[in-house]
Amino acid sequence: MEAVNLLTIMSIAFLGSFGHCVGMCGGIVLAYSNIKIEPTSSKVTQGIAHLLYSSGRVLTYTILGAIFGALGGVVTFSNNANGILLIVAGIVMILAGVSLMGKIKFLTMIEHSFSSSSIYKNAFKNVLHSKSNLSFFVLGMLNGLLPCGFVYFFAITAASTANPLSGALVMFIFGISTIPAMFGLGFLTSLTSATSFRNMMMSLSAIAVILYGAYTIYHGYDYIYNPEKTLIDCNV
Repeated sequence: MEAVNLLTIMSIAFLGSFGHCVGMCGGIVLAYSNIKIEPTSSKVTQGIAHLLYSSGRVLTYTILGAIFGALGGVVTFSNNANGILLIVAGIVMILAGVSLMGKIKFLTMIEHSFSSSSIYKNAFKNVLHSKSNLSFFVLGMLNGLLPCGFVYFFAITAASTANPLSGALVMFIFGISTIPAMFGLGFLTSLTSATSFRNMMMSLSAIAVILYGAYTIYHGYDYIYNPEKTLIDCNV
């Protein structure tokens, strides 16, 4: 993948983490901080717990990225197919960006109900009340499976790479780019109440998503009308 694309993905994830991620997963972070971490614990102990939680999320995202990248590769069997995949992905990205702005309910409509299953709920509850270090990591992995519009955007991006390794890289970068916000939330509960700041960051990330979608559509168009280019040249 091109360095500029990786930087764009990192920027979108970082900005969005202070808006969307803090709003969506802030409650979980605050819950495990109060339930699983003793108030008398040292800052080092607390920091390790938060890093283990974030590491679990990143692992889940990376695995999902590999899966979506592989699925994208299944349909890229010709130049036209490659270009069409990129164009479709770009259109969906634009819809996702508009949805993140709250203008439409596109992301809400495609959310699944995995998190409502009894198996998931019981597993989440048991891990939440465990005090072992491993439980923080497992909790993060479970959190990574929660329905989330922002995750869907990056999953679409991973699929558009048409490659499991590139897809995994996209989601890995997304995951590590959200760590600063989620790590800070564990120590600074004021982040959850800074509504104006979160809204500003969300707006910036939504605009970046829309622009990236348009960029992806351009690459798809260019791929179809310039078949001599390889998938690596046009890969997003």
